[in-house]
Amino acid sequence: MEKPRYQETFRARASSDPLSAALAPPPGETLEQKELRLKAEAEAKRISDGIDDMIRQERHDRKRGRAEVKVLLLGQSESGKSTTLKQFQLLHSPAAFHAERLAWRAVIYLNLVKSIRRIIEALSPEPNDVDDHDDIDSTETASIIISSNGRPPSAISGTKVSNYERYRERLEPLVELEDRLIRLLSSAEEDEATHLPPSLPVHNGHTNGWSNGRNLPAIVIPQGKPPYSLPVSPSSTTPSTNRSTQSTSNLSAKGKEVVIQATTNWKKAFALGGKSKSPKTAHSGEIEGWWEDPDDPVHALHASAPAMLELWRDPQVTARLREKRLRLEESSGFYLDEIPRITAKMYIPTDEDILKARLKTMGVVEHTFSIPSGTNRGVRWKIYDVGGARNQRQAWAPYFEDVNAIIFLAPISVFDQDPRINRLEDSLLLWRSVVSNKLLAGVSIVLFLNKCDLLQAKLDAGVRLSHHMISYGDRPNDYSSVSKYFRNKFGVLHHSYSPNKDRELYIHFTAVTDTRRTSTIISSVRDIIVKGNLRDLRLA
Repeated sequence: MEKPRYQETFRARASSDPLSAALAPPPGETLEQKELRLKAEAEAKRISDGIDDMIRQERHDRKRGRAEVKVLLLGQSESGKSTTLKQFQLLHSPAAFHAERLAWRAVIYLNLVKSIRRIIEALSPEPNDVDDHDDIDSTETASIIISSNGRPPSAISGTKVSNYERYRERLEPLVELEDRLIRLLSSAEEDEATHLPPSLPVHNGHTNGWSNGRNLPAIVIPQGKPPYSLPVSPSSTTPSTNRSTQSTSNLSAKGKEVVIQATTNWKKAFALGGKSKSPKTAHSGEIEGWWEDPDDPVHALHASAPAMLELWRDPQVTARLREKRLRLEESSGFYLDEIPRITAKMYIPTDEDILKARLKTMGVVEHTFSIPSGTNRGVRWKIYDVGGARNQRQAWAPYFEDVNAIIFLAPISVFDQDPRINRLEDSLLLWRSVVSNKLLAGVSIVLFLNKCDLLQAKLDAGVRLSHHMISYGDRPNDYSSVSKYFRNKFGVLHHSYSPNKDRELYIHFTAVTDTRRTSTIISSVRDIIVKGNLRDLRLA
């Protein structure tokens, strides 16, 4: 009997179908081979089903609000970004924050030593003085030099400190200690941890902006300076010790700011001295403390404590700093009022100490955490602290792509700095560039008008804003009026330059070293950001 032609056509097509050929049992397959093949197919299906389940679970988790929120901390150098990041960590990852507590000793020690060095530089006898502004190379230095009718501080003849030579000699060991602390904080492959690499661009142009009719300052990044030694009096016939003049330290003159790579694992390196500790006795569980390690930096610092304390409390020193208009208490990493406590051999940093600590990094610092409870339970946060120095701002752009929110920090206590390096004007220009960026049109922006505590103290001391910002006019010189003025100034820029006129701006007055107040603000900001993110995902 002849087979129907359609069956022959079907079989011809089936034999040419790759999928059918792949699924068909191999010719001559035995029962044993068939059993193995079926087991392999079952295992492959199990894996495939597992992947499908994972995808479904991820979708389910997102519907329950387990989204990811990406936040950038933006602002100029020393605006409070790193402190805000620490506050987020303290609030949401307290265990990790406390685990790193001892490692911050190195940074705090370094901040204290740098403050002492700034004082010694300021006390250098007048014939040896130069224009302090000629060598300004960091925002940190600029943040503590206060303007006075445009005259450089060194142009003011004033108090001579009779004990200058004695202070300089007694505090000479701090030069070596500073070099040692920098090496502890730097990775082994970092040769120049204390200054910006020469390859970075030099900013020497003038920019017009919010400058009361003036050109903004030329920002120059020096390419390198000789090793630092404490200033020598012109009347001194004996040069400083060979240890300081021949030191291989990377310390540069005029208070060069320490800069390390963000990838440097300095916290691990300095935890308990960076060395594992053995029990004090074979049968004791007691671990030897760092204060019992003769190589720990605390011993050199402790030995210099009496001289540091005497220097800081000297009325002639106080008068000279006032004449030079150096307000060290306004700088980050200020611990001069805590010398006895900080230099104690068994000193353990407090939360406030860590929040105040200043360590400038090159690159981006990322912190990730999840909120374990509450309405935002399970939301994963990624917060990026991006370097705020002028030469680092080109690194911001790659992080704009999928950001959910920006927290911009603007210190408003810095209005009375030298007009050639006015950080408030720089902050206003930077704010305008951020709010006008079209890539960020749909991004929530939160503005922290920071360092309000310093602003209020400055106004209470009689410093008048109108002397430094002509546009303020004859408004009252009280905190309420001044803070309102700054709020409006930043708000007007956002309204005028934002490509998204419907975007709501959230403004907070902050002092990010104040844990209680800042934690409340962070909680409020967190809820606002998450709500906006969920709304954008159409999950709210």
